[in-house]
Formats: sequence, C-alpha cells, structure tokens
Amino acid sequence: MGQKTHPYGLRLGIVTDWKSRWYSDKGYAAQVAEDYKIRKYLRDELKRGAISRIDIERIGGSKVQIDIHTGRPGVVIGRGGSEAERLRAGLEDLSGRRVKFNVIEVHNPEMDATLLARSVADQLEGRVSFRRALKRTVATALKAGAEGVRVQASGRLGGADMGRREWYLEGRVPLHTLRADIDYGQATAATSVGAVGIKVWVYKGDIMKRFDSADKAAAEARLATGRGADPRHRKSVKSRAEAAAGRKEKRIIEAGGGKRIVEAGGGKRPSGKRLIEAGGGKKVTAAEASAELAEDREAVEEPVSAEETVTQVVAEEVAVTEVSAEDVAVPSESEEDGS
Repeated sequence: MGQKTHPYGLRLGIVTDWKSRWYSDKGYAAQVAEDYKIRKYLRDELKRGAISRIDIERIGGSKVQIDIHTGRPGVVIGRGGSEAERLRAGLEDLSGRRVKFNVIEVHNPEMDATLLARSVADQLEGRVSFRRALKRTVATALKAGAEGVRVQASGRLGGADMGRREWYLEGRVPLHTLRADIDYGQATAATSVGAVGIKVWVYKGDIMKRFDSADKAAAEARLATGRGADPRHRKSVKSRAEAAAGRKEKRIIEAGGGKRIVEAGGGKRPSGKRLIEAGGGKKVTAAEASAELAEDREAVEEPVSAEETVTQVVAEEVAVTEVSAEDVAVPSESEEDGS
C-alpha cells in the first residue's frame, strides 16, 4: 500500500552485513543512541571527506572499533595522521571508551551509491542544472560497470514554486530480488530555494552465494589489494543473454515532470513524433495506421548506400554545370562593336 522497504535492510544476512556489530542484554537503547551520535559526529566533522559507510564494532565493554569507508582517505587521515588523531580523541570523549580508528579506502567510488548521491547534492549546491547532474551520475555509474542505476531528486527543482520529484533510470534495478546486490544511498542538498533530497540505487549484479562474514573479509581484502571486485558477484541472466546476443543500446527512462509540447489542431514534429493535441483532433483509423506502418517499413527496408548517395550527388552537380554552361550566352564581335 505504498510503504517502501530499505534495500539494505531487506537483504541483511543474505547479501549484506550489519553496519553495527555488537550484542547487549542491557543498555541496548543507550548503545543504539551512541552509535547514532558517533555517525553524526563523524559526518559533521568530515563533510568533504566523501564518507560512504561507518561500521561500528564493540569489543567487550571498554573498546570500540570504528571503520570509516571513504573515497578520500587523505582528507580523513590528514597530514601525518593529525586529523585521524583528533577524530579519535573526540570519539573517546563522546563514547567514554577506548577507540580503534580505521580508515578504509573505497577503490571504486563511481559505483558507491552514497558517494554518488553526495556528488549530485554538491552539484546542486553549486547551481548546476539538476537534470544535467542526474544524467551525468547515471552515465558515470554505468561507465564504471554498474548493471543499472536509478537517481531521484525531490524538492523545489529548478526553483519551482511547488516541490516535485523526478527520477532517471537506466539498465535494471530489481528491488524485489533478494540475491541482487543493490547499493542504496541518499543525501540532502541545501540549495538557495530549500532542501532537495537525493536518492541513488546502484545494481551491481547478483550474488549467488549466501552471505558469509569470511567471504566478506576476503572480498574486502581483494578490493584493498586492487585484485578486482567481489568474486561472489555474477551478472544477471538478462545481462548475460544480451552480452551473448550483442548488447542493445540502453535508454534513459525519465519520469516526474518536464514540459510537453501542446499544439492546437494536432500536427507532427519535424522528427516525425506526433504532438499531443489540445481540444481533440482527428482520430486515426486502423486502415490509415496500417498504411503508415507499411510506408515506414518500406523506407526502412530500402536503405540507400553511401556509394549510391555520392554517385547521385556527383551526377546532379555535373548536370547543373552543363545546364549553366548552355544558358550563358557569349556575345559576338558585332554585338560588342554595337555596344
């Protein structure tokens, strides 16, 4: 009935792992609130740090391990580790425990949904057109190897008086398939006309093997050494079939807004697409539609080759040259004397 399920939480224990790894019989609510404060503190302190994910693991009752996945590790670590040390001291004051601080680099930020959403938000704050930012993000993720991308923006887009939602989808994003590795991220752009929410879904392929912590550790080690992507990933059946038969050209699906050209009395665009008619118009019969379809098929089935086109153009130029030579009258000597 319209309720949405978080793509990450739906797949917990199947293809994804928990971002907070600890167990507590007592004080559960206090530790959940503490995790929220830790994440908020780090994101506020590292607004330009390209933070993708923050994992929190509690070891016993006196130690906390915090892993920061970032696309800019140099910004998080700082010169000589000064920034990391400052953050670690602040986290120890916040939690009251010893903190082990790890910085993990994201080797493929173009396929990370959170980093893509933050990139779109930064572009909108820099007064870039929202359509250009969304389409650029879709193209970037697909070029990096994603099988499908969906990007959505909600708010007063383009400075409109009324907020709306627009999204672009290219490829496949199967949200109902549990084995599909769907990366989801969101960000908020603070524009001059108000807040604009950005959501990004990235489909990386299917994971055929059930989630295992050891497999995850091996996959992260593989990424850290630059030896490739998660070995559990496998392209979907449709993608493999398209690759075997020759991948067809992808098209961007647009939804939620935009202007429609309306012309009273009907008509056609120069490209041949029919315009939307205002106030009715002539209804096309089945016979007329069949005749138009036959004409289009004949035009497609009889293409003109490049050689024939060049030959025809050369022949026309020669004919024009001969005609112009005949039409030009050369004056005789008597005519010149008379003049």
